[in-house]
Amino acid sequence: MIRSAQALLAISLLASAGAAQTTPSGSGDSRAGAYYNFAMARLYAQLAQTEGSREDVTKAIQYYQQALKLDPSSSLIFEELANLYVETNRLADAEQQAQEMLKQDPDNLGAHRMLGRVYTKIAGAQQGHVDESYLRKAVEQYLWITQKAPKDSESWVMLGKLQSFSNNPTEAEKAYNAAIAANPDDEEALAGLATLYSEMGDNNKALEKLKTLVDKNPNEHTLAILAQQYEQMEDFKDAAEALKKAVTLAPDDDHLQAELAEVLSQAGRFDEALTIYKQLAEQDSRDWRYPFGMAQIYMQQRDYAQAAAALAKAKALDPADLNIRGAEVELLAAQHKTDEEIAALKRILSDTERRNYRPQDIQSRVAFLDQLARAYREVEQYQQAVDTLQQISVLDPNLAPKVSAEIVETWRTFAKDLPSAMKEADSALKKFPKDPIVIEAHANALADSGKIDQAAVEMHSLVGGGPRAFSIQINLAEIYERGKRWDDMAKALDAADKALDGDKLASQEDRATVAFMRGARLERMKKYDASEAEFRKSLDLFPKNAGALNYLGYMLADRNERLDEAYSLVKKALDLEPDNGAYLDSLAWVYFRQGKLAEAEDLLKRALGRMKDPTVHDHLGDVYSKLGKTKEAIAQWQASLREFQRGFEVDNDPEEVSKVNKKLDDAQARLAKETHNQ
Repeated sequence: MIRSAQALLAISLLASAGAAQTTPSGSGDSRAGAYYNFAMARLYAQLAQTEGSREDVTKAIQYYQQALKLDPSSSLIFEELANLYVETNRLADAEQQAQEMLKQDPDNLGAHRMLGRVYTKIAGAQQGHVDESYLRKAVEQYLWITQKAPKDSESWVMLGKLQSFSNNPTEAEKAYNAAIAANPDDEEALAGLATLYSEMGDNNKALEKLKTLVDKNPNEHTLAILAQQYEQMEDFKDAAEALKKAVTLAPDDDHLQAELAEVLSQAGRFDEALTIYKQLAEQDSRDWRYPFGMAQIYMQQRDYAQAAAALAKAKALDPADLNIRGAEVELLAAQHKTDEEIAALKRILSDTERRNYRPQDIQSRVAFLDQLARAYREVEQYQQAVDTLQQISVLDPNLAPKVSAEIVETWRTFAKDLPSAMKEADSALKKFPKDPIVIEAHANALADSGKIDQAAVEMHSLVGGGPRAFSIQINLAEIYERGKRWDDMAKALDAADKALDGDKLASQEDRATVAFMRGARLERMKKYDASEAEFRKSLDLFPKNAGALNYLGYMLADRNERLDEAYSLVKKALDLEPDNGAYLDSLAWVYFRQGKLAEAEDLLKRALGRMKDPTVHDHLGDVYSKLGKTKEAIAQWQASLREFQRGFEVDNDPEEVSKVNKKLDDAQARLAKETHNQ
């Protein structure tokens, strides 16, 4: 109220002092009148911001308009009026105002700038998609502005953003470079150019620009941007160093401190991160984010009791926050408390149910539904998983093709129910005959049925350029692998490699995937030395490739070679994915080869808690046989054969099935003999 009274007093004084200037006759009077109206507009705009009155907004706009009539070339008046229009969402009025000014003077820079801002706002105002027509209009305005005012670095930066948003990286690069040429110290231009290079996959160029930015102006803002780039490159060590420097420059910035704690956590420096979070929590015991950050670290350390305690503190501060409730679900999932996980997810979905949802609410609800479907699959409640997935399609029809593919995956991979998978795949293909995700799902279901040629034909229909070329060839290679079509698989992998050569966003991890699959192909062909060379190549490209670490380690153990190295490789894979059932089985097989039968038995039981697999049952049967537990061995080999029967014929290796049958027959004969002798 005090601010309001002061503003009204100022308006009153100005009105009495400048009343004679509202209808000026000369150029001097015009400038004075423009100043008066501009001052009045500012005061009403300030009053509107303080009191939120529509009437004050209207008066502010009227005064700005009068000021423009008296001084139509004033960029400051245009800028403030445009700000007010945009902030109050009066975009049609702004467009009309600018167009009227351009009728009087087509070269009015201020009017073009106003149109540029308005079109930019409208282009992004549509929920769920971009209005391409207004995006083009905004680009046209800023192209005109930068031609007329080539030193206007701010407009060049906006043009760079718009061109990037329009998927024109070459033009965006030109615009940002023009901004830097106009103003070498323009932080926003350098940061924008770095972001562009990062999006184009050229992280080294992005880093170069950001280092230049930091060298020119080493403040907490530029260092934080540099840290973000390091995070993008998963270089958390250097990201932490950049943020440490930023914190030194701004020690009272809690946001920077929290960012540093998060990056230190990603770098695996948990003790340092916890220290920062604890200090922040002591300084502000009402902010839930600090105990929440601590809980995330405790979960990574698998200290579930501490994680639960930290989450309880966070929840006491903000019981409704979905980040906290989601983390509680993750904690239950990490402890394999799947029934409790399902109950928690259902409570969240029930508590947040609405008749209508905002876009951000839809996004979070979809994530919770997807997690619930995965939890249902975990406890083999496949129909409930499918019903849950179908709710996603109702919530967001744009996701319907992806949901259909996920339902196919639920039936074929988890339930091993090929008729249901094929029925869903056929139905999805009729609804979405040109959707690549649906076509891939249908092809995979055909491959399950042993129809490799038909599956390959469908995959070949998708072959071409574009960002999905790599994944399509990889899927095609997997289909050929299932049909033991080794030459065709090799050709598909060569095509995947070639697709990466033309993809600027290709990562080392993608290239490692090709090498991994070549290694798997050669191992299946019993070319072990060549297979090992490909797995080594995969690990050189991507040392954290858990799949390659596990496969190579298991291959060595299966051949009873270099068991210490096999142990080291599989242990690294398990460190990366501690709950992976296949990796637990591999380590158990290493122990079995080393004669550590008790350790092997324990790991195999844990593996069976994560997955149902004929090989794991077979291995546990071997362990029990070595321990002299013939009955238990027989039970495991019988379970192995049942899992072979549950699986798809195309995936079963007749040689492996034969081996299990022979072991079972021998054990049953031995047990019968032992029983007879008793």
